[in-house]
Amino acid sequence: MSFQPVKFYQTGTFTVGNRLLTPDQRSVQANMERTNSLNSGHRACQGCGEALGARYAIDAAMHATNKQLVAVNATGCLEVFSTPYPETSWQIPWIHSLFGNAGAVATGVSAALKVKRQKGLAGDVRVVAQGGDGGTTDIGFGCLSGMFERNDDVLYICYDNGGYMNTGIQRSSATPPAARTATTMPVGPEPGNPFGQGKFVPAIAMAHEIPYVATATVADLRDLEYKVRKAMTFRGARYIHILVPCPLGWGTPSHDTLRMSRLAKETGLFPVFEAENGELTNSTKIRRLLPVEEYLRPQKRFAHLFGRTPAIDTIARLQAIADKNVRKYDLLVKEAN
Repeated sequence: MSFQPVKFYQTGTFTVGNRLLTPDQRSVQANMERTNSLNSGHRACQGCGEALGARYAIDAAMHATNKQLVAVNATGCLEVFSTPYPETSWQIPWIHSLFGNAGAVATGVSAALKVKRQKGLAGDVRVVAQGGDGGTTDIGFGCLSGMFERNDDVLYICYDNGGYMNTGIQRSSATPPAARTATTMPVGPEPGNPFGQGKFVPAIAMAHEIPYVATATVADLRDLEYKVRKAMTFRGARYIHILVPCPLGWGTPSHDTLRMSRLAKETGLFPVFEAENGELTNSTKIRRLLPVEEYLRPQKRFAHLFGRTPAIDTIARLQAIADKNVRKYDLLVKEAN
């Protein structure tokens, strides 16, 4: 694991286990003084991975900054379900940007706070920008790349649910190959989303050689908290990419959100790692490497791969992607000689 080596032997909640740990080892959510930055009353779907990821990520950032934090939020699912006019579920300074300029707005906020600090008008207030994969990998990609290139002092968090779920489950550049969406229907000789398109933004962030890049899933929330808190120890541009399953868009039961996140990691289709200044520094090892079918089969967006005539060649291509991730990001535990 990439954080402290803590083992839990009970199933379900970490509450009991946290009581057995010293305070510095407990998760942020186990602390009664957590900020509940994203509070109850929002309108996310049951089992929404994004709501869970945002709650843990922003509370961890608040903990790391002693509650000196401003959040900039791109348009998208997270913004829509948390702030239906005239209500809000946010209990922190929170700014709504357009779909594509969260990186630029966060840069402006960071610059303004820097000036105020120089004039003695503000303390060390930090900035977090957040958006979905549509507002990050597609519409907001130019602003995000500019933020990276300038090394602006902003932590950008992408909540990746693999599509434009808020507007009807359309394809984004983070939609996996062969997946069904409203704009990549399971028809024709190669049904679903085409292979060879899209982008993996964590690798692009590494190419910018920014101080810190990490990926995480909502299946391992202690790891997610650790990475957010670690990111706040750096100055300059930082990027965390969190896989957040969408039961509606993926066609999975609402109670399987954590399971799908775990399978994405355990098959190698979603590598979990850290990088600093463009160099891979750590990867979360896969305990038992699973075939990609274990992850694909429960999702209705991949149901066309498992019909009367299974799409063996397509599944093999997806397996090849997972195998490449395993090699590239060193995801397997090396056996001792």
